[in-house]
Amino acid sequence: MFTKEDLNQMKQMGINPQVAEKQIDFFKNGFPFVQLDRPAIDKDGIKIFSEKETSDLIKSYDQNTEKENIVKFVPASGAATRMFKDLFSFMDDWTGSVDIENDNKFSMVLEFFENLPQFAFYNELSEVLKNEYNLDIEEEFKQDNYISIISALLTQKGLNYSNLPKALLSFHTYNEETRTSLEEHLAEGAMYSVSANNNVKIHFTVTPEHLSIFTNLVSKVQPKFEKLFNVIFNISYSIQKSSTDTIAVKLDNEPFRSNDKKLLFRPGGHGALIENLNEIDASIIFIKNIDNVVPDHFKNETVIFKKAIGGLLIKVRNQIFDFLKRISQGENSENFVKEICDFYKKYFFVDIQISANKSKNLDEIKTILNRPIRICGMVKNLGEPGGGPFWVNDANSMASLQIIESSQIDYTNDNQLSIFKKASHFNPVDLVCSVRDFEGNKFNLTDFIDPNTGFISKKSKDGMELKALELPGLWNGAMADWNTIFVEVPILTFNPVKTVNDLLRKEHQPKID
Repeated sequence: MFTKEDLNQMKQMGINPQVAEKQIDFFKNGFPFVQLDRPAIDKDGIKIFSEKETSDLIKSYDQNTEKENIVKFVPASGAATRMFKDLFSFMDDWTGSVDIENDNKFSMVLEFFENLPQFAFYNELSEVLKNEYNLDIEEEFKQDNYISIISALLTQKGLNYSNLPKALLSFHTYNEETRTSLEEHLAEGAMYSVSANNNVKIHFTVTPEHLSIFTNLVSKVQPKFEKLFNVIFNISYSIQKSSTDTIAVKLDNEPFRSNDKKLLFRPGGHGALIENLNEIDASIIFIKNIDNVVPDHFKNETVIFKKAIGGLLIKVRNQIFDFLKRISQGENSENFVKEICDFYKKYFFVDIQISANKSKNLDEIKTILNRPIRICGMVKNLGEPGGGPFWVNDANSMASLQIIESSQIDYTNDNQLSIFKKASHFNPVDLVCSVRDFEGNKFNLTDFIDPNTGFISKKSKDGMELKALELPGLWNGAMADWNTIFVEVPILTFNPVKTVNDLLRKEHQPKID
């Protein structure tokens, strides 16, 4: 299938040719649909804590953080292009006389321009129009010169927002100051991700072409935030590895070749970041998307529940470590086995199957317990797009808790579709993880991936259609074999910015005195 030149190309990228062949098999045969058993709900897969329980978990977290090596992991390499989809469509349709006030097609564009001064980037946009275009933003708006304003916002001659990652866009206004989403993650991390000696470790995944902009911004603002929050930041970065890129194929499933005749490999989606996560040296890792941040006056709710799920992780992890140490020391009484089973049922909603063979029981229990742990915040399903929490059957009809996306569902199966629609919660990407075993060794996280949970999408290159493959999602199939607990968190903790107009929501606007 591959030429000598192909093999050399893959060798340089660190890609195993057998892996590429397996990916081509997925293109030919597709990924198997998941088999939903039931939605995860309150008391059957989702834990909902009382105010007192939440308060106790926060207290426990605060008492233990100095003993922990905590890292906040932020996937931040995604481009902001899709945030401006409606503005790009408007530019494509512009003829010089589009009536945005009376054409429903442009309602989002109308909302954008009617509220233009409320965006945190307004002053920057005004400056770039003046300096690069010799135009006044207010005059351009009065004369309906929308294209000049959009060009100054999105193109390289202006702020170049369509080509930057979301991390580097101005999200929020504080008096005369603005903050990017990256800066908001620094502020948020200083509020809950603090280890011994006031150290705050934050890790951003970035694209190679933007790394210098990230480091320049951080070096500029880090002293300010260290002084503001009385912490010491340790900021690190990583780039998605070329070895995790996936092969692209033509519509007939033959390898796609670019104009230079080389094989085309594409980034494997956020699931590839399991490799980056695998290299983080920490006892506790918080994971949160780059765009899900709010100004300081709205952060309290986020901090409360970050600490709560962190406290739960420490509590559950410490108990599991205690069980594993006692197993390794030879404890094997029936009461001990029952203690473990009761604990696992209480926190993970799973009955551990017991056999008559004591040693076999403890071997199986050790395998069940000795895995990475993740606590995932879940918000009530109010119609937002995204995956949700479900009980999913494996090949042996054993059910486990998983985060499932709509692309993994067989829409021709009425039963599966019915279960999917009954989800009471959805996934806001709000995780805290334990990635070391009871002896302090790092797990190899790639050992816990379900490789059959990727998906295929249609793309184009050089004017030709192609099929692309995304690896099992970071919080989906890439964590399929982790010990998982779902916890309800308030909807106020979920404020993503999927379109530029999301920045007009009150959760992203300045505090009103």
